[in-house]
Amino acid sequence: MTALNLNAGAMAPVMDEVDLAGFSVSGTIPPDLEGVLVRNGPNPLNGGFEGNDVLSWWPEAAMLHGISFQGGRVSGYRNRWLRTQRWAKVHDPAMAPSLLDTNPNVNLLRHAGEILALSEGGPPLAMTAELDTLGAPRRHLGLADGMTAHPKVDPQTGELMSFRADWRKPWLRYGVTDAGGVQSVDLEIELPSPSMLHDMAITATHSILLDLNVAYDFSMLSRGHRMPLRWHEERQARIGVIPRHGGEMRWFDVVPCFILHVVNAYDADASTVVLDVVRYPWYLRLAHDIAAFEENPLGVLWRYVIDLEQGTVTEKQLDDTGIELPRINESRTGRPYRFLYAVEQPSNTEMRGVLRYDLDGGAVQRYRVPEGDQNSEPVFVPRPGASDEEDGWLLVCVYRHATDTTDVVILDGRHIENDPIATVRLPRRIPAGFHGAWLAKND
Repeated sequence: MTALNLNAGAMAPVMDEVDLAGFSVSGTIPPDLEGVLVRNGPNPLNGGFEGNDVLSWWPEAAMLHGISFQGGRVSGYRNRWLRTQRWAKVHDPAMAPSLLDTNPNVNLLRHAGEILALSEGGPPLAMTAELDTLGAPRRHLGLADGMTAHPKVDPQTGELMSFRADWRKPWLRYGVTDAGGVQSVDLEIELPSPSMLHDMAITATHSILLDLNVAYDFSMLSRGHRMPLRWHEERQARIGVIPRHGGEMRWFDVVPCFILHVVNAYDADASTVVLDVVRYPWYLRLAHDIAAFEENPLGVLWRYVIDLEQGTVTEKQLDDTGIELPRINESRTGRPYRFLYAVEQPSNTEMRGVLRYDLDGGAVQRYRVPEGDQNSEPVFVPRPGASDEEDGWLLVCVYRHATDTTDVVILDGRHIENDPIATVRLPRRIPAGFHGAWLAKND
């Protein structure tokens, strides 16, 4: 695997927490863009990353970055480490016993009136839109034992579908939380061995889980690896489909692969499920000397069509461009959709550019980012009152290598190839991270 320089450029952590205001802006910020763009990601507490590969980056402490929009301007930027036991051991040991032992450095979710920072399997942490840590959620009590960082909210029912994958038994649990935050379904899903499940999908009637070829190998810890995950050629890759509120879990064998991120899924008809993903032919495969990983391939857009009546699955590659971090207009989650946005990957060490796919017409648009710069996951923000799927804005954080700073670029969701509607120039860097969310002011 290519060594990353995690302590330089777009990946480099920041050492402090700040509150800033007064930014240079080119273009015009839409006055209807009212809320906070929040970015989540790993930022070490001790000043620097240890190691230079993906598994050295993933486990570091959670830091949030918030850019607030109000009245056609950017009203402020702030960043905060989330207050967990990990944070307290470095900054305030006396507080440690009163804080949660979790590391929610992956994602962000607003559901049932709570804003939750999400980890890879640990308990969620409640926070405010101002990035202040509140502690254990008050409403989502059924998720206290942990959950995926990629649950799915049904935009019509308000239900939250999630799972918890663990290296200890039970290896997999699936759950549904109602629109008020109360858990209504909690099921153990039988697996032959623990698997690394990161994302999931939903349709209007089913939930979809992924039991693929990346799994645990605890002998890796004694060989100096920070996380015991690797590719297992011998595993049977499969996709599981279960009725939303419980019933028979049906598994469909697929060609060996790994899927970090789902794009979307939907019911094509009463017996057909369509699942779109970013698919890797393999991932985290150890080299022959087992001391390092081979070069990861790039992920590409892939579609699975699952026939529940016939018990078959059809696999199809939709494009050959390297992409990651796909996003859609989330009002279409679990329903038929047309447009998706994703980060373009020219190589497995670059996230540079944004793609917009029209899955009906086949057209692809590009927002190009200069060589040397890097960008985050695009976040789609619907225009208030919009009825069209693509009517809104795309918010993208772009790291500028020449100045070691970050711009927040606002693109037209219909025409991302055009010049930005507005560009906000921050005086400092937002390090490369995992995922983000738009917290609308009136939600």
